Amino acid sequence: MSNAITEQELADARNIWADALIAISKAYEESGIEAASELANGALDAAYGYNLGPVLFKPTLSGGEQTFRPTREGALSYFVAHNDKYPNDTGFGLRGWRSVAFETSASFIQGDVAMWMGSVSFTDKDGAVTKADKSWGYKKDEEGVLRIVLHHSSLPYQPA
Repeated sequence: MSNAITEQELADARNIWADALIAISKAYEESGIEAASELANGALDAAYGYNLGPVLFKPTLSGGEQTFRPTREGALSYFVAHNDKYPNDTGFGLRGWRSVAFETSASFIQGDVAMWMGSVSFTDKDGAVTKADKSWGYKKDEEGVLRIVLHHSSLPYQPA
């Protein structure tokens, strides 16, 4: 069995991430923060490579001393907030997301490591769209699962 990552696996990994984000939003609306946190914890364990080492995570809406989130705790707080160590987090995963669409700029694959870069459009329950520029780096683990080891996100550049 080859451990080389395929373009289809990259697409599947993005869709798994998007489905988890939508599920977290719906769980929060229907059952509250505990249900959303439980799903977010599961998504972090399923999609991210914290079991491999620090994840290079720069969320879209983070700044100051907490711009970068190499720890699982920092990532969880970004998605569901409710952590006193991260007082500026509002919970990106709690924003009522209903769909996520990807527009690929480029991808790079070399063996069991891959990177993807492009735009991601998030649509909320009211139909409002938020667009972010994203880069993800993946490593295939020993079980053959793609793990996010780099997640960089920013709002698109707006000229002055």
